[in-house]
Amino acid sequence: MEYCGIDLHQQYSELCILDEGGEVMERLRIPTSRTSLARFFGRRDRMRVVVEACGMSPWVSRLVGELGHEVIVCSPRRVRLIAESTLKNDTVDAEVLARLVRLDPAFLKPITHRSEEAQLLRSRMLVRRALIDARTKWINHVRGILRSVGYTVSGRNADSFGERVDKIKLPLEVRDVIGPLLEQIDLVSGVIGRCNQELEKLGKEIPEVAHLTEIPGVGLIVAMYFVFTVDDPQRFRNSREVAAFFGLRPSMRESGGKHSYGRITKEGDPEMRRLLIQAAHALMHSRRECSLKTWAKQIEARRGKSKAKVALARKLAVLMHHLWVTGEVYCDYPKLLAA
Repeated sequence: MEYCGIDLHQQYSELCILDEGGEVMERLRIPTSRTSLARFFGRRDRMRVVVEACGMSPWVSRLVGELGHEVIVCSPRRVRLIAESTLKNDTVDAEVLARLVRLDPAFLKPITHRSEEAQLLRSRMLVRRALIDARTKWINHVRGILRSVGYTVSGRNADSFGERVDKIKLPLEVRDVIGPLLEQIDLVSGVIGRCNQELEKLGKEIPEVAHLTEIPGVGLIVAMYFVFTVDDPQRFRNSREVAAFFGLRPSMRESGGKHSYGRITKEGDPEMRRLLIQAAHALMHSRRECSLKTWAKQIEARRGKSKAKVALARKLAVLMHHLWVTGEVYCDYPKLLAA
């Protein structure tokens, strides 16, 4: 078995190949393109290849794996030898990766990338999120401009923001200033509306999404993003690992019999974590009474609103995975809260 470490970069990538005894057989730099990688790895015997997780690692790992090689994607957090080294360059980084995967692949805590189909579906939701963020920024700009000249826009519904501005009797010179932004807000609102319709149609075609939306606080967007992000629920040994996967596990330090817990790690997908927190917030402030909300309110009374919200977000993630794997239907009973 040969071992190959790849230090990925946008234009070129450094490769270091070791033999079974750990001797460097080859160092080279090749373009980071599908053609170059396919040409190089397509003519090599089966190797164990390691890359650090990054924006390019999903398609690179799939391509190299399809060519018959064993591919391991490691988290940059695990390779402190690279991040904190006093001698750091692309050639050294590739060799360090190759030596680590030769010694013990399990040490690198391999990452499982989602399928290409799930990645594209998830990207559609990220496009929607980018459009919403842009519209929110433009709306805030308009509000700020109007506030500076003595006008305010009531209401929070972004879809009808332009209509509410039109109802205000603004001076012509003020309307000329904010006109370009209002045009873009109306245009983006239409695009967001079409995205919502497409996602709603897509969500009805995925049985897991309808299953998960039965949980209080979990809407269509939260359920869809969860399904596309997890992709394969069987890759987790238990449902509790999902909370850690999304960075909702508290950090812990233990030494000499003493241990302490800190803030949540905030590892993993920040958008999924934001959606889970948003779902928890909506459930805690809803008029609906359920065991999940009662459980969160009990924590709020002891630890405060912020910790209760994070705890409920974690509970939602664990419960969603549990129902997905087991196929159970959500019932508002305390036994499901023990998941």
